[in-house]
Amino acid sequence: MLTRAPKGTKDVLPVESYKWQYLEKMFRELCKSFGYKEIRTPVFEHTELFERGVGETTDVVQKEMYTFEDKGGRSITLRAEGTAPAARAYIENKLYADAQPTKVFYISPIFRYEKPQKGRLRQHHQFGIEVFGSDKPSADAEVISIVTTLYDKLGIKNVELHINSIGCPKCRNEYNQILREYLSKKIDKLCSTCQTRYEKNPMRILDCKNDACQEHIGDAPLMIDHICDECSLHFENVKELLDIANIEYVVDPKIVRGLDYYTKTAFEFISNEIGAKGTVCGGGRYDRLLESIGGPSTPSVGFGMGIERLLLTLENNKIEIPFEDEIDIFIVSIGDNAEKEAFKILCDLRKNGISADKDHVGRSFKAQFKYANKINANYTIVIGDDEIEKGVVALKNMKTGEQNEIKLNDLISILKSELKN
Repeated sequence: MLTRAPKGTKDVLPVESYKWQYLEKMFRELCKSFGYKEIRTPVFEHTELFERGVGETTDVVQKEMYTFEDKGGRSITLRAEGTAPAARAYIENKLYADAQPTKVFYISPIFRYEKPQKGRLRQHHQFGIEVFGSDKPSADAEVISIVTTLYDKLGIKNVELHINSIGCPKCRNEYNQILREYLSKKIDKLCSTCQTRYEKNPMRILDCKNDACQEHIGDAPLMIDHICDECSLHFENVKELLDIANIEYVVDPKIVRGLDYYTKTAFEFISNEIGAKGTVCGGGRYDRLLESIGGPSTPSVGFGMGIERLLLTLENNKIEIPFEDEIDIFIVSIGDNAEKEAFKILCDLRKNGISADKDHVGRSFKAQFKYANKINANYTIVIGDDEIEKGVVALKNMKTGEQNEIKLNDLISILKSELKN
């Protein structure tokens, strides 16, 4: 067991990590172009943050959190989602005192105790965006456009945007009464979890993953048919802005999202190529979250995108992430004296910003060249006793096969020029 990772976790090996680095770099650059700055929050929080923020009746809180008691008797939970910790940081550090909105992004591991499935592990990873301090529909549209821009840059075509409005507390309270009346005739046919949600939060029943429950509530009244004028106007404006941005969407009145803090806009990007649960990105507006966890009333909107699911989407679309894991120089040495000189050259190259390596396991001369090819070295430097005596090295271009003898004193300047070209 010591040599096996816990169930629902996965190692990212060097042969795969370049894909993650590529996506992370692209996401960071995209966020910068949209005016977002990175936030990093602790990997664990007080359990109450998720209970109050995410909602006690959600699957996340009821079934999926990694919660434990620390040595001080405090209830602690591993980061179950990214929005509540970012909201806590916004309040604790009084970011609301700055000019608004506050626009942040994060790249974080997320922990959920659930049955591992394709693209969703017990420790998975997310890209996330949060906009605090704006109630404008343009913020909703901007957050969505970040996702579509990322997909466009990656060449992903077959992901569909579904949007809905799930109202505000005022119209949702009225809707909940209508929904309870509908559900009252079916409550005995629903699962035990749904039965406990009936009084506290009947809307959560619509998000139940139990197929039997879904069969009984297929004709349930829809929130979008009961939203107030303010919510309706906000939703129409969001759709108008998406049209202006040429972002295609489907109005899907059954989207309610799995977390209690959502209000008004809710959206999901859906793919049919990664298994039964095809949501590759989800988000929406949450105007009352910060107030519910002890902060000032702050309208907000954001999204979370699973990186593992994004990688699966790329794979299923046959989109290759470019492999750029090359090294500038590999030093091939012959003999003990040459090996020491090779180490000195290696140090000089690295100090001058040139990526370089040498043999560390005692390979033969021929095997060193094979290894240089394997690690995609652009050039090799060959040094032996004769080269040391003459104060030169043999520089070989591994792409063209061209080889030249150059003076050691000129090595750095020549390499910088060659690599620049």
